[in-house]
Amino acid sequence: MKKKSLASALICLVIVVALFTYMGVVMGAANMLNTIMRTAHDLLLNTVFYLMGICVITGALGKLFVEFGVVELIEMILRPLMRPLFNLPGVASLGAVMTFLSDNPAIITLSKDKRFSSYFKKYQYISLTNFGTAFGMGLIVIIFMISNGFFLEPLVGLFGAFVGCIVTTRLMQHFVVKAYPAYKVEDVVSDEELESLNAEPEHEEEKSAFLRTLNALLDGGKNGVEVGLAIIPGVLIISTLVMMLSFGADPSGAFTGAAYQGTELLPWLANKVDWLFKGLFGFNDPHQIAFPITALGAVGAALSLIPNFLAQGWIDGNAIAVFTAIGMCWSGFLSTHTAMLDSLGYRELTGKAIISHTIGGIVAAIVAHWVILLITLII
Repeated sequence: MKKKSLASALICLVIVVALFTYMGVVMGAANMLNTIMRTAHDLLLNTVFYLMGICVITGALGKLFVEFGVVELIEMILRPLMRPLFNLPGVASLGAVMTFLSDNPAIITLSKDKRFSSYFKKYQYISLTNFGTAFGMGLIVIIFMISNGFFLEPLVGLFGAFVGCIVTTRLMQHFVVKAYPAYKVEDVVSDEELESLNAEPEHEEEKSAFLRTLNALLDGGKNGVEVGLAIIPGVLIISTLVMMLSFGADPSGAFTGAAYQGTELLPWLANKVDWLFKGLFGFNDPHQIAFPITALGAVGAALSLIPNFLAQGWIDGNAIAVFTAIGMCWSGFLSTHTAMLDSLGYRELTGKAIISHTIGGIVAAIVAHWVILLITLII
């Protein structure tokens, strides 16, 4: 066995043993194992299948838009806006709309369509993971914040997420081109494939609009099922780990082996540098740090913190704006980025995507904080 391989094996073994030993000591070995299995099982039933449903619906809708030329129309209208801001074709805006209305994987469902991806160079195509994620579950986040009595603050957060999206998309493109310079000029779809696509409409043999619609919907839905299956490993493995390091025991302080219990290591570490979060985001209570940490794994779980925070008086308008910006921009990207890039065929760039998106989310939160401060000064 080579020395390098031996070193890697030992490091991996030490990290895995240390992690499980730590969780086992805190929670109890039996409780830890039960929590892992029950959390993964619950994520599979209530998160993965939910995301798969989103993928099927948005995949069908995206395929329908492609079949009847809606994609080309959007490309023509929004090209002047998309290229200067995101360095993406105007057609990418369709992905932003679909992820805003649903969740991150919708952009991957759309990008699997060759007619859609034919507009992109490879470095732009890869950056769609970051671009689409920044708008994931946006509508749900904003409506949830408004339902809790805030209106202006979620809109400020939306603006912050928009700025964060520009940062993460551009940064990812820079990293990709730096690692693979040829990707800057290489097309995602080859000239031969493009000629074949342009030669005839996708369902030319069907003369009626009804049959074209039916086939487009079914084909798109089938692609959605494939993408839904592809995200299972990332969601179950990464999200389970993040949640077990973020959440704590049950309300009585006991570990029972139930789903979504954990060691609260991440909040404990974040509390050590709460002065930093106060300076960057304007957080005035250490409990607020829990939201962005939880949003790394699942923004839906992060939103569930808001009612209790409000009842305890731990958050204000600034926190809502920052939560909206960072929650929407990050939208659980740690639990989906690996699977999303894997489904695109560029798993080796996952690290660069995560770094880019981490920076983008932080920028989104900072922008939201300073815009709220500016509005407060003006009013």
